[in-house]
Amino acid sequence: MPQRPGTPRLLRQINDRAALELLISRGPLTRAELGELTGLSKVTSGQLLARLETRGLVTAAGERPGGRGPNAALYGVNPSSAYVAGLEVLPDGVTAAVADITGTVVAQVTVDPTEARDPVRIVHEAVQRACGTAGIEVARLRCFVIGTRGVVDPVTGDVRYSVDLPTWHVGILAGLRGLLGECVIIENDVNLAALAEQAYGAARGADDFVILWTGVGQGLGVMLGGRLHRGITGGAGEIGWLPVPGEPLPSAVTAPQTGSFQRLVGGQALRNLARAHGVTAADDPDPTVADLVRTAIDAGSEAFVEDLAGRLAVGVAAVAVVLDPGLVVLGGDVGRAGGSHLAERVEEAVAQVCPSRPTVVATAVEGNPVLMGAIVAALDRAREEVFSDTV
Repeated sequence: MPQRPGTPRLLRQINDRAALELLISRGPLTRAELGELTGLSKVTSGQLLARLETRGLVTAAGERPGGRGPNAALYGVNPSSAYVAGLEVLPDGVTAAVADITGTVVAQVTVDPTEARDPVRIVHEAVQRACGTAGIEVARLRCFVIGTRGVVDPVTGDVRYSVDLPTWHVGILAGLRGLLGECVIIENDVNLAALAEQAYGAARGADDFVILWTGVGQGLGVMLGGRLHRGITGGAGEIGWLPVPGEPLPSAVTAPQTGSFQRLVGGQALRNLARAHGVTAADDPDPTVADLVRTAIDAGSEAFVEDLAGRLAVGVAAVAVVLDPGLVVLGGDVGRAGGSHLAERVEEAVAQVCPSRPTVVATAVEGNPVLMGAIVAALDRAREEVFSDTV
């Protein structure tokens, strides 16, 4: 029989959820602090904490020294009450991280994908190794989120296509769920980078922003109204295909390197640009694009930086006049290497060609943004499940 709004059970669930979220974001807290933040009485807060402690969701976390009288007990979410896994799948490596319910990463491993040609097997192997390192059983993981290059169907959740990962295809999701359980999610890597940027980086707290990912390939993560915008087919953000004046249109839609914007800012284009400006990485015969960008900035090669900024501004301006996001984050290898210096030049270049004037900033996520975003997404699902089932 469905519950009626306002029943004691429902109110307890609402209060429990609010308390657990506060203990995650603000904790550890005393009973009095929790009561003040939730608006609950000390008695009700005490009953709530006792109930959550009995269920293993809350644990004692020390004491708060006070003035007169005994110290107040501190409470926090029990880190071992649930775990999640986040993964990044690349052609040359599969990285898996395990985090507890508080978001603390307790293990991270990278495995060679050539060890098993079957993508289901290699993901399962990576998860098993990460759990072994963390000293927990795979069965304790509540959710798995996998970040991968390519287009993910927003309806089925399966990979529609991935040029860099030809073995990832329709049917992979079912195979993974058969081994790991129903809470397996595959997500585009740049979308996950956007989640990480919102949770930990330059877009913290922002509901409307985009992240322009530049590196081996080009991508765009779009956050509108606090939600990822994936498009009807999952193809939102495939900015490498953006038509660009002066660049040829794609010769084949199955060849991403022929996309117009990809031709303008892709790896080979930026190597040619660096060569034209005399930018070389010392003692490295085959530098990455990120190395060249860092070298140019360190050497004060403003001509190179301004040319690069002008090229990136083409993509940013196209997005700005359609979405007007207000905030653009430069991510990927190029965005990280260029830092605030490149971001400022891109903002200036956009202002010259676009009536909208978005703020352009460099990524501020430490570590692997795709992996961090996968953990963010997995935690959202796991907390929804765990924190909503307390009574």
